[in-house]
Formats: sequence, C-alpha cells, structure tokens
Amino acid sequence: MSLINNFPYDGIVTINRVILKPEYTLDDLQERVAVMCENVKTYHSETGFIGGMVVLNSGQISNEGSQLGKALDSELKDREALIITFWKSYDDHENSHKSKTFQPLFQKVIDVCENGNEEIVYSMLWQGEAYSPEMAKLAKTAKEDNS
Repeated sequence: MSLINNFPYDGIVTINRVILKPEYTLDDLQERVAVMCENVKTYHSETGFIGGMVVLNSGQISNEGSQLGKALDSELKDREALIITFWKSYDDHENSHKSKTFQPLFQKVIDVCENGNEEIVYSMLWQGEAYSPEMAKLAKTAKEDNS
C-alpha cells in the first residue's frame, strides 16, 4: 500500500527549504506558497505532478530522535518551511519550472526567503502507512512468535 496515492516506484520527491526573512510574516510566505502550489496543481496535474505538502518548523526538537545535544527548541520556529512535491519523473518536474506561469510565482516565494533556494531531488526508497489496529496486533504477535 502506498502512502502517496499514484506515486510510481520510480517517482521523485523534491524538497525546497525556505527560511523567511525577518521583515516578512508567516502570512506573507503562506499566501505566496499557496498561489504557487495552486498553479502547479492547475497546470501540471496532467504533466507529472502527483501531490505535495508544505510543512512549517514547529520549534520543537525531538530529544529522543536527535543525537546533537538536548536543545529545547529551534531558532527557526515559524520561519523555516519545507515545500515537498511528488512527481512522476525528474523531467516532468524540470519542465514545470520552465512554465511561464510558474516562474513569476516561484520568484515571489524566493523574494521573502533569506536563503534563496536550493531544491534537492530525492528518489523514493520507502513509503507506507500505519497498520490498522487489527494488523498491528497481528504484526506484534508474529514478531513475538518469531523472536
């Protein structure tokens, strides 16, 4: 079962890390990103775009999941966001950025970001969703029986 519906085994994931300039608000970033993402959905849903999400740094740092000390919070809280998109292929993604309708909207997002932009392309290695309560119970039993 895939977590991202219709995501092909050889699809790609792109991640943009953006850090909001101090003189802009989170609303400024959200508005610009929303307009840009709506453009991608409108013009590229038939040319390789599968889906996406935007996540905001909540300020929390997992001490259980971190090995770099025991920080209490992130200094980039409410200033750092990741724009994550899912595509059928690298070429589909690259062609979306060449779109005349996309480039001005993309630039408006970059204008409010202090770090410019670097978009990293990843290949999917694994995806999955949580077990149902019944399946979780069966999985636990199977593991305990095989231990």
